[in-house]
Amino acid sequence: MKPPIRNALLVMAGACSSAGFASAAGAIPCTAVPVAVPSPPLQVQTVASGLANPWGLVFLPNGRMLVTERAGRLRLIDANGQISPPISGVPAVHGSGQGGLLDIALAPDFADSRLVYLSYSEPGPGRTSGTAVLRAVLDVDKLALSNSAVIFRQKPKVTGDGHYGSRLVFARDGALFVTVGERQQFSPAQDLGQHHGKVVRILPSGAVPPDNPFVKTPGAQPEIWSLGHRNPQGAALNPASGELWISEHGAMGGDEINIAQAGRNYGWPIISYGRHYGGGKIGEGTEKPGLEQPRCYWDPSIAPGNIAFYTGNRVAQWRGNLFVTALKDQSLVRLTLDGARISGYEKLLPDLDKRLRDVRQGPDGWLYLLTDSSRGEVLRVQLR
Repeated sequence: MKPPIRNALLVMAGACSSAGFASAAGAIPCTAVPVAVPSPPLQVQTVASGLANPWGLVFLPNGRMLVTERAGRLRLIDANGQISPPISGVPAVHGSGQGGLLDIALAPDFADSRLVYLSYSEPGPGRTSGTAVLRAVLDVDKLALSNSAVIFRQKPKVTGDGHYGSRLVFARDGALFVTVGERQQFSPAQDLGQHHGKVVRILPSGAVPPDNPFVKTPGAQPEIWSLGHRNPQGAALNPASGELWISEHGAMGGDEINIAQAGRNYGWPIISYGRHYGGGKIGEGTEKPGLEQPRCYWDPSIAPGNIAFYTGNRVAQWRGNLFVTALKDQSLVRLTLDGARISGYEKLLPDLDKRLRDVRQGPDGWLYLLTDSSRGEVLRVQLR
C-alpha cells in the first residue's frame, strides 16, 4: 500500500535536515533583547473612523486607500479620511467568526492593469468554507469591480469559522504568496494533499509556477510553497533579501515570526513553543530534526496581525526594521534585524488600548494602522 503523504513528508523532512535545511535549534523569545536605539516620542492621529472590523489596507498610486471590512465590504478612503460607499462586485463571504473579506493587494502593474486581489472566506456546501483569492479590475470612479475570477480555492473546504490565514504578498518575480491557516484542524498542516496550514505560491492568473517545490510530488497540492503553519495572519517581503516573512498565531503562547522558504516544514502541530488552551503539551516539544525553528516566538501570546518592513526616511533608526501589529497585546512591536536574526525588541504605543490588525507604510513615509473593532479606524503613527 502506498504510504500516506503525511508519513512520506516526515521522511522527506528528515532528509532535508541532513542536507542542512533545518534552522539552528533553540529559537529565542522575540522580547529577549531590547533595541539598541529606542524610537523617538510618537503620536497617533486618526485618519478615518467608522469602519466595521477593517482587515486589510493598501495604498493606491494617488495616495488614496482601499480598506476591506470583514463583513464583506470594500471601501475607498480619500486623503481627507472620507469613506466611500461600498465598492460593488465584492464576492459573497462566509462572514462568521474570523471569516469574511480579508486581505487586499494591488497587482505589480496596477497602474496599467487596474487589477486588485482579494482574499476571503468563501462559502461552500452546508456550513463549510475555505480561504479563496479573487482577481478583479477596479474602476475607482464607478466604485466597482468587474471581470472577476477566483484564482485560488483552499482544498478541501471544512466547517468552522477560524484560522483562515489569508495575507497576500507579491514576490519580486511576480508570483503571489497566499498564507492559509489550518482551520483549527491541526494535522492537515502536515498533509501535502491539503492546503490547510500552508503558504501557497501561484502566478497572478492562478496557474501553478513550474518551480514550486512539490509540483512533482505525487498527491501533493502543487500550489504549496511551505507547510506546518498554524494561522499566519501577517506577511511581508523583506526588502533586503526578497524573502517572505510571516507572523503566526500560536495557541496559548507560541506566536512566531518565520521566514517561509520553499519546501520547508515549520512543524505545526508536531512542535510548538505554545501549549493547548487547557494547558496540555502540544506535539513532541519545541524541536525536532528536519522541522524549522522560528526566527523568534512570544510566550505569552500577543496575537500578531499583519507585519511590515520599514523602508522610509521619517525615522532613521526604523529603516530595515520589522513592525508587527498585536491584537491581544493591543500594541505595535518593533523588531530590529541582523540579517535574518532578530536582534532587538521594542513595544510601541503601549497605552493605545486598541486591537491592531494591519500595518502598512504610507507613501508619506509614516506607518498606518487598522484597528480591529466594530468602530474601526485608520491611524497614522508619526513623530510627536
